Amino acid sequence: MNPEKRREIFRRFQAANPNPTTELRYRTPYELLVAVVLSAQATDKSVNQASAVLFEQFNAPDKMVKLGVAGLEKYIRRIGLYRTKAKNVVALSKILLEEHGGEVPASREALERLPGVGRKTANVVLNTAFGQPTVAVDTHIFRVANRTGLAPGKDPLEVEQRLLKFTPPEYLQNAHHWLILHGRYVCLARKPACPTCLIRDLCEFRPKTKLG
Repeated sequence: MNPEKRREIFRRFQAANPNPTTELRYRTPYELLVAVVLSAQATDKSVNQASAVLFEQFNAPDKMVKLGVAGLEKYIRRIGLYRTKAKNVVALSKILLEEHGGEVPASREALERLPGVGRKTANVVLNTAFGQPTVAVDTHIFRVANRTGLAPGKDPLEVEQRLLKFTPPEYLQNAHHWLILHGRYVCLARKPACPTCLIRDLCEFRPKTKLG
């Protein structure tokens, strides 16, 4: 895919959705961090339902540590892998208190040292909470990048590196939000909605679905 086509893809995404953001609900970097950790292999909807109640009282590291693992499990029981996630959230909250003054660090290295935080989660927090031009490659972005020809790669890291390299700088801040939303609602895994896709003519996916 050539640079002109890539630029036009992002120009259309921006025109359709000038200010994209995560569908996870949060008010602070800490709430975002917790929500993203909880969202692994779970839907944003299920996380938002749990966090809406959880964050009413337990929206800071010290409060989360006092709540404890067993207490947190009660709030997130409907989310997949909730036992492991509860342990990670309480453990990372302790580290934030002990090593970062209760604040979420704005560096990848510090974030990735937190329990339950991998590269993708760190990228989401860096981008959404701190405005850094990172790309968090989830299953949706991996699919869209490969299927369209925008930034094909054999694994998430390669796709991330290619998106960072090939995305026009003025679109990089919002790129991963546009791509996630496109994969979630249009470029679906089993049957992409090609007839209604706003980049259909730019996409290099050969077996496009047809009208009807």
